Amino acid sequence: MPLKTSKMSTVVIGYPPIETEKGTPLLSQNRQFQYFNAPTYIYPMVPAYAATMVKEAGYTVYWMDGIAEKKFYQDWVYELKATSPDYLLIETKAPVIKAHWKIIDDIKLKIPDIKIILVGDHVTYFPEESFNNSKVDFVIVGGDYDFVLVNLLNHLTKGEKLEGGVYQRKGKTVVSSGAVSLKHNLDDLPFIDRDLTRWELYAYENGNYKYTPATYMYSGRDCWWNRCTFCIWDNSLNPRGSYRSMSPERLFNEVKFVVDRYKVKEIFDDAGTLFIGPKLKKFCELLIESGYNKKVVFGCNMRFNALTQDYYNLMKSANFRFLLYGMESGNQKTLDMLDKGTKEADTINGARMASQAGLEPHATIMLGYPWESLEDAKRTIEVAKYCFKKGYFHTMQATIIIPYPGTPLWKQAKENKWLLTEDYDEYDMRGPVMRTPFDKEKLMELTQELYSAFFSPQYIARKVASIRSIDDVKFFAMAGKRLVGHLLDFDPNQKDVSFKSPKFWKDAVGKLASHFIHPKTAVDKEKEETKLEDSKVNL
Repeated sequence: MPLKTSKMSTVVIGYPPIETEKGTPLLSQNRQFQYFNAPTYIYPMVPAYAATMVKEAGYTVYWMDGIAEKKFYQDWVYELKATSPDYLLIETKAPVIKAHWKIIDDIKLKIPDIKIILVGDHVTYFPEESFNNSKVDFVIVGGDYDFVLVNLLNHLTKGEKLEGGVYQRKGKTVVSSGAVSLKHNLDDLPFIDRDLTRWELYAYENGNYKYTPATYMYSGRDCWWNRCTFCIWDNSLNPRGSYRSMSPERLFNEVKFVVDRYKVKEIFDDAGTLFIGPKLKKFCELLIESGYNKKVVFGCNMRFNALTQDYYNLMKSANFRFLLYGMESGNQKTLDMLDKGTKEADTINGARMASQAGLEPHATIMLGYPWESLEDAKRTIEVAKYCFKKGYFHTMQATIIIPYPGTPLWKQAKENKWLLTEDYDEYDMRGPVMRTPFDKEKLMELTQELYSAFFSPQYIARKVASIRSIDDVKFFAMAGKRLVGHLLDFDPNQKDVSFKSPKFWKDAVGKLASHFIHPKTAVDKEKEETKLEDSKVNL
């Protein structure tokens, strides 16, 4: 029987502020969690679809992202109470789950009748854990919680049959509605209601954007490779074999909608990897034939070994700009252990083809693997520096590998006794949680050193020469701000921007200064010191 019949329920989809000295929690639309000192606010795609679908189903919906709104927790709770909500949906992850348990219990004290729903990768793997540690009412598992949320609300208010994937309290026990379904058709998703979900909060402060206002899309769930052992989204929310994507026509129609209505200048599609082959060809042709390639710039996640030069050239014609690649490591041993499906040479070959087409490759790189020696880690840095010198990489992000609970890497770490801790609070990328052959201080220094790859004279000269507009100037200024923030992210004391690191000064600023004082000598010396022979990466 329905629990409510007199009125449709009020639903809040939100992110409670997490007040901490660690920085801004990058919680939404992130496969890997990190606190940032130079915040990036990423449009949370599935929660935004959920809000849109719940509103279309006739419910009253409020969007309350206290993190992106930069609110204090008490102010956020006061506003939450003022909405008289029946339900609150919160997305969570392992590094903040303990904070969310405390927040849930606090909210339940202040708003006793509210029902709280948790979603996300961590609770998908450990759904019952949150019932044991908090007063949460429901957990929706899997990556289609937008579809399932509407079903759950209809079940509670109208008696609709409940889908699988829902955990809830029944007295003193926790019961499941059955196996989660990931069979929903993504073409059935409505266009996101970007006014309801306050798209402007996420339209500017994002390192993936060069032209603003900009926005995100999400054409697939999540990555067609779907096998990397460290990726929590592809091992919990969207496990192996569950990949689905929109049709090129459906994606293009939403592109047209946001460009025409909101005048966005750039779009980043955050599917784990954008579709390739005939689908990619069709999507590019739709952009070109319609003329929308002259109205908006496009970006996406991609794999180094996925495309040929012809495809990169086509993407450039369609006005793609930014391609985000997961490089992960410069060592074949590590790529194999991660089930990455790429070769050492793919990093350079793929980035070279993209760069030659006029695209701007961005590489994400991880350090801190238990099986990598200091020499292995330095080789990764060497490959990154080489790619920057040659102009193959345009930007990069360095992180520490974290084995999130629910991933094959986490299970492997437990079996091999690599874990230093199982305290979720420590899984925040402020330091390693797995043993390495060298100490933590050296790992943090190496992570900072990776960022010095930006500071070769050739790289900076190319960037200065590429300035064509005020958008370019703004982008480079923002990139500099974020570089400083990233260096602080990996400062163990969180007080200085790790410019105190001798390695950073020696490898980065020192070289740049030498270049301007003795240009020819500096460049020749730099070429000798950092030259990476093609044969070393099996080209």
